[in-house]
Amino acid sequence: MTRLKTRIVDLIEALGPLPVNEYMALCLFDPEDGYYTTREPFGAAGDFITAPEISQMFGELVAVWLYQAWLAGDQPLPATIAEIGPGRGTLMKDMLRTLSRLDPDLANGATFAMIETSPRLTQVQQQTLGATPLAIGWHETIDTLPRQPLFIVGNELFDAVPIRQFVRAGAGWRERMVGLDETNELRFFAGAGSVDPTLLPDDATDAPQGAIVEVAPARAALMAAIAERIARHGGAGLFIDYGHLQPGVGDTLQALRRHDHEDVLANPGEADLTTHVDFAALAATVRAHGLDAHLSTQGDFLLDMGILERAGRLGADADQAVRDKIADDVERLAGAQAMGELFKVLAVLPRGVAVRPFATAD
Repeated sequence: MTRLKTRIVDLIEALGPLPVNEYMALCLFDPEDGYYTTREPFGAAGDFITAPEISQMFGELVAVWLYQAWLAGDQPLPATIAEIGPGRGTLMKDMLRTLSRLDPDLANGATFAMIETSPRLTQVQQQTLGATPLAIGWHETIDTLPRQPLFIVGNELFDAVPIRQFVRAGAGWRERMVGLDETNELRFFAGAGSVDPTLLPDDATDAPQGAIVEVAPARAALMAAIAERIARHGGAGLFIDYGHLQPGVGDTLQALRRHDHEDVLANPGEADLTTHVDFAALAATVRAHGLDAHLSTQGDFLLDMGILERAGRLGADADQAVRDKIADDVERLAGAQAMGELFKVLAVLPRGVAVRPFATAD
């Protein structure tokens, strides 16, 4: 039993079952034993590999998109270029290199910011970015960013924001809870009280008995805070995560450890807990702030941004082994059977501003 699991069992014995969002928050962000506060999960030696760790092409094309958004926004300076939930700092490293080549005036005139809540990951990011000549600041929230145009990217950010789950029980719905069974093991249960139906998505009306729906008020609040910044001060945002473009019913909570799935209740604090992102809900939040929200798959986005052309340039003077590696990376990032379809893209832009590959219409 992990140390955090022992503490969770004690907490449930003292106070009763925990809602799923509270369980997720403890597992991921507990200051002493949380997954992101105590471990380095990224890369082959960790539990999962993110797109920036697969190939430099990902960060380069994201940087090109942000640069296009900056140009379309009349090239404001000063401006903030930020990453939220920046992992090991690999994406920002590739972005800084690319932006410096695209436009030295922008690179030297912008404020660069990393938004990170984990002190441990902050140290890793500082090591990754230690060689850059550009000044970078670290922030725990977007609230401390300068009041100026914000060009922000988040990769695999929203999937780790805790969600609430509700289960259909009888004529109504109950909150899904983590409690203890007769052997003192963690188990899922339906909460005792009925749920206010206004909390549920519209497509939950006809769900069968035992069905689970997920809502993400914390995700919506984070997206609203970002959208409010862009609406007030200008800028743009690009958010990439795995999830679905249309809302649906079902349990997407999963645990990932050592590149494999495991029981989400088995090893609290030692496995990554994630859920699929409802991109339609995020887009609705963006549009409620008077901004345009554009949705795409990661594969379509990268192909439209020129990943095949970039791969060709990278491999032009390389040997066959390197070219094969580049081709494999393209397939992993953009292929329909890999990340290309599973991962989705949300682009946030001021109303009526067009940035390739997105048209102005929602």
